[in-house]
Amino acid sequence: MSELTGQPVAKPGRSLIGFYVALGVVVALALFGGWFWRTWTVWWFDADEAKRRQAEAAARLGVPVEKSVDLGGGIKLELVLVPAGRFKMGSPTDEKGRDDNETLHWVAITRPFYIGKYKMTQEQWEKVMGANPSNFKGAKNPVENVSWDGCQGFLKKLNGMGVEEGQFRLPTEAQWEWACRAGTRTRFCSGDADESLPDYAWFDANSGNTTHPVGEKKPNAWGLFDMHGNTWEWCGDWYGESGGGWVPQHDPAGPATGSDRVLRGGSWNHSPGRCRSAFRHRVNSAYWNGGGVDLRVVLVPAEH
Repeated sequence: MSELTGQPVAKPGRSLIGFYVALGVVVALALFGGWFWRTWTVWWFDADEAKRRQAEAAARLGVPVEKSVDLGGGIKLELVLVPAGRFKMGSPTDEKGRDDNETLHWVAITRPFYIGKYKMTQEQWEKVMGANPSNFKGAKNPVENVSWDGCQGFLKKLNGMGVEEGQFRLPTEAQWEWACRAGTRTRFCSGDADESLPDYAWFDANSGNTTHPVGEKKPNAWGLFDMHGNTWEWCGDWYGESGGGWVPQHDPAGPATGSDRVLRGGSWNHSPGRCRSAFRHRVNSAYWNGGGVDLRVVLVPAEH
């Protein structure tokens, strides 16, 4: 009480406590908002971050980032680990060359996986199958003239060779695009401009109307070669229209049934627009197009 007025004396500390509590709440909300925005909307990352994630996944699983499988006769199948992650599959409506079946939608890849460092070569195919169906002959050239059904026969024989690493299969369409992008959100892993593509791909403007040995162009940030151009690559999925929305699809594997399978990546005789990360091609599973369809295998390592 004040000796002069007889009124209670206000304690200045009480109002300051309220101010600091309110300030703390505001700061916490701002930090949470920034984290939420970064986590749920800004999914892309640069090459250094791609390599960091790759190394982190390998360390957690106790496996190497790169590994090779001996097929015999000095022929090896080289694989690269791709970490789990979350990304926007498809393309924005203003992307150059975009098709209507590339609706942007969230996808979560929940487990790291190995994928072929290169497209399957003719010597690898011949080692497993005993024959080479390709038009453009060359041991290190990608195998072509192979149908989706033919790939299943190849995988059955490959898995029957007693390889200890596990069961090989075709990538899902979501795995393929995640692996191709390697953290990018641009038309190609190299950027948006057509002019960036020749360093990374063989396509209609630079291929000379033929396939080329794998690994001659630059790799993407995860160390994968020829994800754009050279030959199309089969995915395991039936073709389906892409969905949308904010709720991620976890490890989508496509529709349960269908009439066509999915091809990705473009080919030696296609324009840059068809070599884009998001471009989707649909064909019958018995199809091959005279020199433009290959495969890249996936192996999911066991969790430790």
